[in-house]
Amino acid sequence: MIGDLFDSPWKIAIIAIVIIVLFGSRKLPAAARSLGQSMRILKKEVQGLHEDEEPAAANAPAAPAQLQAPQAAPATQAAAAPDAQEQIASLQKQLNNLQQTVGTNGSTTTDSQQTR
Repeated sequence: MIGDLFDSPWKIAIIAIVIIVLFGSRKLPAAARSLGQSMRILKKEVQGLHEDEEPAAANAPAAPAQLQAPQAAPATQAAAAPDAQEQIASLQKQLNNLQQTVGTNGSTTTDSQQTR
């Protein structure tokens, strides 16, 4: 249905004239500029997301080695190990809670956004 709308040049010209009459010739350049800026911002954000995913994938195997306690004295390591395990468990619970929140809401919201 929409594909048939742009079959001939006459239909495209009529649609262009209707758009110019409805919005006015003064507002069209500003609207096009705003649309272009929005597209550039969207493109930059998507590119940033892809760049963030690549380092995370490269650092994933090294992460468990960073979480281990250094090989210091055995007494120090024995005392630090339960504390480190508690921190890891606490962080895992927080991560699970955030994932559940995002899953139920579809997006995360802060307290200030919820009050609005």
